[in-house]
Amino acid sequence: MSENTATAATPEAGDATAAPQTDAVTTNGAATPGAGDAVTPAGDAVAAAGDAVTPAGDAVTPAGGVSKAMIADIEEAMKDVVDPELGINVVDLGLVYGVHVDDENVATLDMTLTSAACPLTDVIEDQARQALTTGPGGGLVNDIRINWVWLPPWGPDKITDEGRDQLRSLGFNV
Repeated sequence: MSENTATAATPEAGDATAAPQTDAVTTNGAATPGAGDAVTPAGDAVAAAGDAVTPAGDAVTPAGGVSKAMIADIEEAMKDVVDPELGINVVDLGLVYGVHVDDENVATLDMTLTSAACPLTDVIEDQARQALTTGPGGGLVNDIRINWVWLPPWGPDKITDEGRDQLRSLGFNV
């Protein structure tokens, strides 16, 4: 018996089958696709060359193979993190100021507390880690970091309408 091996042909420069390779171009802060780039069906997100995008455009898998969580999914999962004193989730309380996910799928959360003297940061960090790194398939992100920020200071104006409704149901006047 003979052994058959197949090799893929790589077009050389000047070959009729060679496609020009370009990088994404930034115009007014927005990336435009280069050759081989993938765009979500809605056209609202552009992936780098070699990246894969899910059919719904939900998550981008960089060429390195690490899938990045979407900010909206992280914010939704953070609704499972409840302020231990008030019993309302940290998103509706307005305690989450920002979310960033790096290329290693590590989420950095900019968060504040209702009081800088709050002794329950460890409880909130544990709940956030549980909400984001565990579950089916290992969770939304590989790890989290919480960047506790104090400016701008938290105030009742940061509470969402849903959070206000929840507080009113508990007897608070907001």
